[in-house]
Amino acid sequence: MIFPSSNGGTLAELSNQRPVMVVFLRHLGCTFCREALQDLSRTRKQIEEIGVSIALVHMSHPKQVSTTMNRYGLEDVDQFCDGTCEMYRAFGVKRGSFLQLFNPKVVWRGVVATLKGNILGALDGDGFRMPSIFFMYQGEIQGSFRHRTAADRPDYVALAKQFRQSLENDAA
Repeated sequence: MIFPSSNGGTLAELSNQRPVMVVFLRHLGCTFCREALQDLSRTRKQIEEIGVSIALVHMSHPKQVSTTMNRYGLEDVDQFCDGTCEMYRAFGVKRGSFLQLFNPKVVWRGVVATLKGNILGALDGDGFRMPSIFFMYQGEIQGSFRHRTAADRPDYVALAKQFRQSLENDAA
């Protein structure tokens, strides 16, 4: 399975150039997915200064996703369109249970995210697919962050720093 990104490279090729944070998104109509894009847009410069590139995996058709990525200033980030969820399955990104997607904490976080401008959009993909983050370097997965619920909000900068630190420790 080889998927080219929106910029033409594969994950293996990208990770051979520099460490990559691979962010598997839920469907692009998801409030939390939009919040993640907002967070990544806000912290992108810091993440890249740490020496980590960002790659996004989504289930939307490239033509549909361009408006969303432009909205968050992420149109030039490598994006992988995976409408059949083959990459999600290959990386072990599971479908969520009802409680992982709709428990009271998730619902409350959804309200908070919506109040911050991340309004729920149309379902565009597998609404039960969970988000996840993987760290790749030299074609290998070097680490991951697996969301326990759809509402988990990781600190992308802290994760990138941990990833770089682990690479430096391994090299020493």
